[in-house]
Amino acid sequence: MATILITGAAQRIGLDLAKHFLNKGDKLIITYRTKHASVNELLELGAICLACDFEQSDAVEKLVEQVKSHTNELSAIIHNASSWDCESKNPDFNSLFDNMMNIHAKVPYLLNLALTPLLQNSSDEHSDIIHITDYVVEKGSPKHIAYAASKAALDNLTRSFSAKLAPKVKVNSIAPSLIIFNDHDDDAYRAKTLKKSIMALEPGTAEVINGIEMILNSNYMTGRTLQLDGGRHLK
Repeated sequence: MATILITGAAQRIGLDLAKHFLNKGDKLIITYRTKHASVNELLELGAICLACDFEQSDAVEKLVEQVKSHTNELSAIIHNASSWDCESKNPDFNSLFDNMMNIHAKVPYLLNLALTPLLQNSSDEHSDIIHITDYVVEKGSPKHIAYAASKAALDNLTRSFSAKLAPKVKVNSIAPSLIIFNDHDDDAYRAKTLKKSIMALEPGTAEVINGIEMILNSNYMTGRTLQLDGGRHLK
């Protein structure tokens, strides 16, 4: 039985990923910022659910202590917590940049360092860190400049930590583009977005889950990024 920590697992991709591991019988620890009804659902399924607002200065320190109170080993850390804020919606560019760098780069950085002993304690041959980055790391984004920069920083952390923690800990990234639409996305937006990739489809969360399982099952892949962009780079 694996022991897995997923940050930001109360909705969308993180939620489906959490259910996947629970259905496999793994021990699961998740963090959430807002207590959606899904949190109660995960609790009923056996997950350890920890409230955590990463905008608080002591959030990582508190989370590390909570995780250590529940386990002395981790099979994997999956950094899924994210914010889709952007310049057009947040005119306070100073705080926007800091917030993006905090949630997407500083928090994973600090958690990786603090929880390395638990990853090293894993009874598995290898343990894993998986960073969920973004397709925009490859080309930037004029509409989400701070977001893209922070995900690029996370992508770079993948290579640094893979070199630092090998051979026991494998460190990889998954860089998705469209995976699932939001319920409020209208038909025009959906049609426009689908045209951005050559596969022209909404793949669903199973695509990310399958990618994560592939990384976890590998004994050789580290310091690499799995691109889940539907061939968008070819458009």
